[in-house]
Amino acid sequence: MILSHMDNHLNRFFAALSDPTRRAVIERLAEGPATVSDLARPHDMALPSFLKHLRVLEEGGLIASEKKGRVRTVHIEAAPLAEAEDWLNRQRRTWEGRLDRLDALARRLDRGGD
Repeated sequence: MILSHMDNHLNRFFAALSDPTRRAVIERLAEGPATVSDLARPHDMALPSFLKHLRVLEEGGLIASEKKGRVRTVHIEAAPLAEAEDWLNRQRRTWEGRLDRLDALARRLDRGGD
């Protein structure tokens, strides 16, 4: 099966969010940009290990960073979040429709199949 461009983005997006450290970084960045040092501070790991998490988030399109002098500041990227939200909304509509049809069938069967 050939993956579409959007499928590939969603795969990287959800893979990036599969780790609690990376989800914590995203939650923090939802409050506003932060330096790498500030982001790493609450996590009990060596900086090189933490930087790997940031790299996964960046490859997933969830964050971007810029360097000014010796300070790297990271900010959240909204577009992938919107893309995932659109996909989740489509899935919700699909499953709500299926569950509504299943509920209607169950009600018909309870009434004796009319």
